[in-house]
Amino acid sequence: MALTDRYNFELLENEAEKLVFDELERQLAAFEGELCRCNDCVVDMAAMTLNAVKPLYRISLLGTLYTAQAMEDEAYAASLREAVSNAIEKIRVNPSHD
Repeated sequence: MALTDRYNFELLENEAEKLVFDELERQLAAFEGELCRCNDCVVDMAAMTLNAVKPLYRISLLGTLYTAQAMEDEAYAASLREAVSNAIEKIRVNPSHD
């Protein structure tokens, strides 16, 4: 029997995803210059960023409070902004398609 058949993983959330999506949207809106915004490229940017930042998983209210603290940490916010910027630049130079 698989682990996912025995346990409920639906409550498991990575709060970093929302932060990455919000920051990616903000930076893309402000980005000047030629940049592909097709689904593949934007999803690649999000994936690259999520792989570069510390995840903020939670499963409960207590976990939500913990991740809220981490989200207010300026060092985390700065690393997230930098990771998004790096992902945008990497995909801009090497898009997911020809």
